Amino acid sequence: MRREEDPHRINRRIRAKEIRIVGDDVENGIYSTADALEIAQKLGLDLVEIAPNGTPPVCKIIDYSKFKYEQKKKQKELKANAHKVVVKEIRFGPNTNEHDLDFKTKHAQKFLEEGNKVKAYVQFAGRTIVFKDRGREILDRFAEAIEEQGKPEGYPKMEGKRMIIMFTPKAIPKPKKKAESSKSETSKSSKSSKENESKKVDAKADEKPKVIKSSKEPKNESGKGSENKDSKKDEKIPTTKKPSPKKDKGEEK
Repeated sequence: MRREEDPHRINRRIRAKEIRIVGDDVENGIYSTADALEIAQKLGLDLVEIAPNGTPPVCKIIDYSKFKYEQKKKQKELKANAHKVVVKEIRFGPNTNEHDLDFKTKHAQKFLEEGNKVKAYVQFAGRTIVFKDRGREILDRFAEAIEEQGKPEGYPKMEGKRMIIMFTPKAIPKPKKKAESSKSETSKSSKSSKENESKKVDAKADEKPKVIKSSKEPKNESGKGSENKDSKKDEKIPTTKKPSPKKDKGEEK
């Protein structure tokens, strides 16, 4: 396996006898390569050739490993932010009616809003090649309809039996960061849960304890006894009639 070559010449690999040093930590100016190497060694850094085509070549005294790391990081960020352009095709015919034109126009507007290119063309089949004016009219109306979302790269042109025109989006959407969106969603959910818990605690604190009233009053046993005695007194005692004395027959006479 071959080791990847460094894109820059550093230290002893610099071939020029004189170089121009630029940077913050060193006095800028033209030095001999030997003097520049001595300065870099004293500072514990590397002499890196930044612009080899300059007269003399331009160099910097920096930490080369750190410099390479930052360059790779920048390249990754550029790739992440770069939008992959996809070309979407919209096909018409010389006899395309109004309904089909509106339907396909909406699709093209959506494609352009997503940051994709749109290739619109009119396909002429057989004898319909004589209706080039109709094809140009359809493409002109299509261009007017998507004027806000995209701009044409040129005028319609014939390629074989096709009349073609390309559209580029006016504004490319920025990629959404998933990490930030997930963090914001979790923070929102945690805030809402905390608010709900605090509301429940406040509601419990505001509630007054309910006093349960018993419908049955306590019975007084002593009262019961007195009532029983009075009722007994009020009860009538049954009286028995005494038989009247019989009179003798002699006395009656």
